[in-house]
Amino acid sequence: MTQPASPVTPTGARHRLVDVPGGRIHLVEQGTGPLVLLVHGFPELWSSWRHQLPALAAAGYRAVAVDVRGYGRSSAPRAVEAYRMGAHIEDNVAVVRALGEDTAVIVGHDWGSTIAAGSALVRPDVFTAVGLLGVPYAPRGGMRPTDAFAMIGGDEEFYVGYFQEPGRAEAEIEPDVRGWLTGFYATLSADTMPPSGDGGAFFVPKGGRLADRFADATPSWLTEAELDFCVGEFERTGLTGALNRYRNVDRDWEDLADWDGAPITQPSLFVAGALDASVGWLADAIKAFPSTLPGLVSSHLIEGCGHWVQQERPDEVNRILTTWLASLDAPLNEPTPQDPPRTR
Repeated sequence: MTQPASPVTPTGARHRLVDVPGGRIHLVEQGTGPLVLLVHGFPELWSSWRHQLPALAAAGYRAVAVDVRGYGRSSAPRAVEAYRMGAHIEDNVAVVRALGEDTAVIVGHDWGSTIAAGSALVRPDVFTAVGLLGVPYAPRGGMRPTDAFAMIGGDEEFYVGYFQEPGRAEAEIEPDVRGWLTGFYATLSADTMPPSGDGGAFFVPKGGRLADRFADATPSWLTEAELDFCVGEFERTGLTGALNRYRNVDRDWEDLADWDGAPITQPSLFVAGALDASVGWLADAIKAFPSTLPGLVSSHLIEGCGHWVQQERPDEVNRILTTWLASLDAPLNEPTPQDPPRTR
């Protein structure tokens, strides 16, 4: 079964619905060749990869961008625990199988980066390489995540804890989805970030809302039609499915006990905006890459770029992705040049 094309669908791409154990996953695919599975983050949709689909197709790959469960046209189970990491991994494996493939390269951004990392960690037989955008890989550690998040922020509340309480963030977002998304996108992008990067937008003032910290701006990298599409999808579905990912971090920690401290050994890639606050908070995770990502091919911090890296700087990200993908096919006795850590 197919879905009608959206106004932001790249020319030549097609929409599909495929069956997975938990329901159905909506995806958009373009091109032929080795499969590259693209996984979006919060609060995004398959369309966050609209610039990468045609570029990867032109480079000889079958590029597939999914709506993660709970988003867009994919199934949205009611149970909070249906959004634990294991369910997302099962969805990704089922998508690969439904597309008639045995293996795929997986690339994710934001929460999609964490889902991509989990998929590569748990199912290395299926996911032969992994690209991480925006959020670095950090192995499971000894502290329960909710306890760790509670220690961040001092007198203010870290956004993850704010999102964890069912209904609380929905009450802020859903009365004005357009205004909230616009503010969230703009605040975490280079349009409004100071040169040092600023994580203040991720903290909720006591008794306030996350939106109290948003910039009064419109993202320069998002057209009106692209924003309309995102707003329309989230107004139709609500945000609960998307927010349920945050409500499962402790379940993920429990489920991944057998992989405590485990590295991802497949060939990997890391790309982030130099102004992304995640780069600062997770600096130790990046420093640990030699042990946690021993297969790392290259790592890039893009100067003057915020959190939405593949949308803010699509040409640079496309170049990085296609160069990395090509390196995966290079003979093993020919080393791949390491790009400089920062690109302009």
